[in-house]
Amino acid sequence: MEKAATTVFSLALVFMKFLIALGGGAANNTSSDESALLAFKSHITYDPNHILTTNWSTNTSFCHWLGVSCRRRGQNRVTSLNLSNMGLRGTIPPQIGNLSFLTYFNISYNHFNGHLPAELGQLHRLKVYH
Repeated sequence: MEKAATTVFSLALVFMKFLIALGGGAANNTSSDESALLAFKSHITYDPNHILTTNWSTNTSFCHWLGVSCRRRGQNRVTSLNLSNMGLRGTIPPQIGNLSFLTYFNISYNHFNGHLPAELGQLHRLKVYH
């Protein structure tokens, strides 16, 4: 009887660790998206309309930031980044590759310089890039 109780207890611990890992992973992925967007913001050297400097704030969910769209079901993950025609200047940081659910990325009609980060190649869901 004692051996069976120990086995049940061990299985319960393994199951709890599994649930914690699932929950922690979801939070880390969501915070990874936010971190990637904040890294992008930090590489903007000129924002003439102060769109990113005023709207992209950790006081609100990144899914409500201007130009950012997230998927609706499950955890919030960035699926679209549309910052076209905002007069932005800067570079694209490698952290953009952490937006693993990104399908649409439009930064046309801005003034980005430097190299495209190799991490863009990690975005296997990306369908549209301008």
